[in-house]
Amino acid sequence: MNFQKRLLRAEPNFRLLAKLWQVNWLYVLLICALAMVGYGALYSAAGGSSRPFAGPQTIRFAIGLVMMVCVALMSPRVLTRLAWPLYGLSLVLLVAVLRMGHVGKGAERWLVIGGVQLQPSELAKIALVLVLATWFHRVSYRRMVNPLYLLPPAAMVLVPVGLVLKEPNLGTGVIIGVVGATIFFGAGMRLWQIALLLLPLPFLGKLAYSHLHDYQKARITTFLNPESDPLGAGYNIIQSKIALGSGGMWGQGYLHGTQGQLNFLPEKQTDFIFTMIAEEWGYVGGIAVIGLLMLMVIGGMMIAMRSRNQFGRLLGLGIATNFFLYCAVNLSMVMGTIPVGGVPLPLISYGGSAMLTVMFGFGLLMSAWVHRNDNFGEGEDRS
Repeated sequence: MNFQKRLLRAEPNFRLLAKLWQVNWLYVLLICALAMVGYGALYSAAGGSSRPFAGPQTIRFAIGLVMMVCVALMSPRVLTRLAWPLYGLSLVLLVAVLRMGHVGKGAERWLVIGGVQLQPSELAKIALVLVLATWFHRVSYRRMVNPLYLLPPAAMVLVPVGLVLKEPNLGTGVIIGVVGATIFFGAGMRLWQIALLLLPLPFLGKLAYSHLHDYQKARITTFLNPESDPLGAGYNIIQSKIALGSGGMWGQGYLHGTQGQLNFLPEKQTDFIFTMIAEEWGYVGGIAVIGLLMLMVIGGMMIAMRSRNQFGRLLGLGIATNFFLYCAVNLSMVMGTIPVGGVPLPLISYGGSAMLTVMFGFGLLMSAWVHRNDNFGEGEDRS
């Protein structure tokens, strides 16, 4: 009898260990590998020192890793209950940024709370994925035909997009909108509905351009012709291209990149960190990093496809899409194929808010994997 009582008391611990065992540790290993690449790049960005970038970033990653595992153990039912409060908090913080945000490089994007800088737009994109997955996981495909039923989730997307664009932060605003649209499509939105939404895009693009700030218009002009202002608006992208080209096939060697080490390369610890990696490690090193990033995206999509419940599928789709877009935008930006937009490279670029929110997102992804066989609150008809 005493043995049975001890066994019953120990049952929650066994369940916890079982969930820990089910975490996709291979995917966690990929995350750690990318974080190690980031540490090496940030160490080089400081001229061969762990201060001021690599050391603090490692501490943030360690905190984020613990948070990721804790979130991975949460059941979908708990996450759906947290979705709305988290989404509401992200909106409150976005509004607070507009009222009392810290101004940096012409935009209000940060809140300073207790001496710590927070970027609410990073939280907003993860909160949006969570709340949309919560909304759609009970919806049948038949109800997706009704445009009225799509209005509330459409408002959930447009409100944070509008607040982020107001900061202004065009790159993140567009990414949030695309992530939201991807989840709509994954939830069963018809192609004709998507086509109707795309029709006004050219007119909206023209309207949006007329409301851009001068520095944002200068970025577009510089993208089309960087040499028109080589010492001003075009300086960043010109230096980035020089660094990429000077790396050659095998690179100039770790801690020996000329553009990076001589401080010609701007924002080398954040937006242009991939350029510094490619300069020091060459084409081979750059392709290796891109390969790791693509493995992360493919792994996230596979987790989404393996989930047997709609919540896990949409959660995995949203997190993987968000990660892919941030990588694609950053890499395209530093290569000069799109205008510079101030988007970091996840797990590699320096930044506290970005690191912690990315790790929180991966925690949601791991939760979708751990609970992939759960079947709860599914829509009435998904055939």
